[in-house]
Amino acid sequence: MSSYRHFSVNPTAHGRDWAVGDIHGYFDRLQRTLDSAGFDPTVDRLFSVGDLVDRGPQSLDALDWLERPWFFAVQGNHEALAIAHVQGGWLDHEMYRASGGGWFLDLPAQAQRIFARRFAQMPLVMEVETALGTVGFVHADCPFAQWQRLREEVIDGHLSSADQESCQWSRRRLQLMNESPVSGLRALIVGHTPLREVTVLGNVYHIDTAGWATGHFTLLDLATLTAVA
Repeated sequence: MSSYRHFSVNPTAHGRDWAVGDIHGYFDRLQRTLDSAGFDPTVDRLFSVGDLVDRGPQSLDALDWLERPWFFAVQGNHEALAIAHVQGGWLDHEMYRASGGGWFLDLPAQAQRIFARRFAQMPLVMEVETALGTVGFVHADCPFAQWQRLREEVIDGHLSSADQESCQWSRRRLQLMNESPVSGLRALIVGHTPLREVTVLGNVYHIDTAGWATGHFTLLDLATLTAVA
C-alpha cells in the first residue's frame, strides 16, 4: 500500500468533504457529531488526521470505520506505535500503555497482527482536491516548506525516518507559533496536539479540539475551511 493517497474533487453534485481531528476510540461520540452536522454518507466524505485508537472505549471499532467507503484516514503516531509493537521495533511499552495502548497490548497476538496490518495500509500523506485548490493531510506536521517535496519523497520511498517522525510526532510549529505556510497547498490539515479551538498558522490548520476528552469534535468543511461543529 502506498504511503500517499490522492482524492479528486467530490464527484457528487451536493456532496461535502469534511475533516476531523484525533478520534482516539470515541467513534460513537464522533457519529453523534456527524449526525448533528447533517453528514450524509451517501454523498459526503470524511477525512481523518489519524489517531483513531487508544484512550477511548471503542478502539476495536477502528477496523470497521476503515472499511466504510466514505471514511479515509492518514496514519497517526498511535497507529505507528501499534505497528512498531507487532513488527518488533523499539517501543517504550510503559509509555504506550499510559497513552491508552493497553487495549492493544492486551489483545491476543493474532488480533494485534490484524490491526497492525490494516494500520500499515493507512497512508502517511493524503491530498484532497477542492474547487479552490489542494488540501493536504498529515497527522502532525509537514517537515518541509514545500508540499511537493514531501509528496515526491513519500511516493519515491525516500522519506527519512526522521522526516516520517516529524509527520507523525512534531509539535514544533505550534511551539514556535510558526506562521510560515507550506507552499503548494491551499491548506494543510493536521491533528496530534489537543487544543481548545482550531488554530491556523500560515495555511496549516490544527483541528484536534480533543473531542476524545472534552466531547467537542471539530468538523472542518474543506470547501470553505470553516469549522462546522
